[in-house]
Amino acid sequence: MLRYAIACLIFLAQPVLAQFRVEVTGVGMTQMPIVVAPFRGEATSVQKPAAIVQADLERSGVFKALDAGATALDELSRPDWSAWRQRNADALVGGSLTRLADGRYDLRARLWDVVKGSDKGEWRETVPSGELRQASHRLADWVYLQLTGQPGAFATRIAYVTKASGRYNLWVADSDGEGAQSALSSTEPIISPSWSPNGAQLAYVSFESRKPVVYVHEIATGRRRAVANFRGSNSAPAWSPDGKSLVATLSRDGGSQLFRIDLASGEARRLSTSAGIDTEPAFSADGTALYFVSDRGGSPQIYRMPAQGGPAERVTFGGSYNISPAPSPDGRWLAYVSRIGGQFKLHVMDLQSGQNMPISDTGADERPSFAPNSRLIVYATVAQGREALMTSTVDGRIKARLAGQGGDIREPAWSPARP
Repeated sequence: MLRYAIACLIFLAQPVLAQFRVEVTGVGMTQMPIVVAPFRGEATSVQKPAAIVQADLERSGVFKALDAGATALDELSRPDWSAWRQRNADALVGGSLTRLADGRYDLRARLWDVVKGSDKGEWRETVPSGELRQASHRLADWVYLQLTGQPGAFATRIAYVTKASGRYNLWVADSDGEGAQSALSSTEPIISPSWSPNGAQLAYVSFESRKPVVYVHEIATGRRRAVANFRGSNSAPAWSPDGKSLVATLSRDGGSQLFRIDLASGEARRLSTSAGIDTEPAFSADGTALYFVSDRGGSPQIYRMPAQGGPAERVTFGGSYNISPAPSPDGRWLAYVSRIGGQFKLHVMDLQSGQNMPISDTGADERPSFAPNSRLIVYATVAQGREALMTSTVDGRIKARLAGQGGDIREPAWSPARP
């Protein structure tokens, strides 16, 4: 069951795996046919850069991957343009992977425009073996940028929470769900992870003190500190764009209202005043406004108010239950979850026109979060009877299931772009 208030926290204890399998479904309106040929030298590596790049590009919804067959290409190859055109390819990627004497890997790739029969550039990185997956994601970002003119978001991370065998884990994984590492493990619930603007920290709520307390956690070192441990409930943290404060829901004054917490001083200033519950704050792309959920009108709806507090205006009007607002980084869209006929479905609203539409075919969707390039949304759901993370294009046409072997997966949050 979905919940917008902190009181409703139910997890099913099932075994969970930290590694996911990516399953891409759907057909986009226009997709660029691309071939990512096997890289020379990758056969002896555990990580296969060509396969990682291809999966990233397919998951974006922009590209349609064509089978390269047994053809292997490296960055020095001279493609047979006629042969690739006969396969209806518009773009071609080839490369090589070489293990150096010091154990590092030299990863190189070249991108070709098959239609024009031209070279679009070479990419190269030398990395330790443990960073080969991330290097492959960065290569996919480079290909995406060269062919679309827009930044990719593959070399980013996703945080999420699982419960298995009575323990809650906060995971940080690659954008495709692979390489997951536990940032925190506890017998008490962990909820609402939120990335700092620089991607170096996570704010979240932990119940280890037998009450909800907001912590800020450094990913690299594991160091953390409580930043909201006021009387009553402390929940739903959201970072300000400058990283100097958090907006969270506190009940210290009675009720549940939004407060802005200065991270240097620890002081909390009240932003909202209503007779209902105000929660799930999220900053607008330009940082001037806050979207949040309130039942001040009798049912949970999404509202917007100035980031420094002030009068609030209602944003959602369709349906009697709309929660979990997630503005896109480019300011164009608002993702949220709406209850329709007893099902909870992911919706996307065009903020300029106010038009909205459901974009999922599941009925238990939770906690949407945009990729930093605003082209994909990650959310938690139940698909084919199993808990899963899903990514979707903004129009809902291409979805990728990041599916484990079972277990309860919740609270996804997509990181900002890495510097």
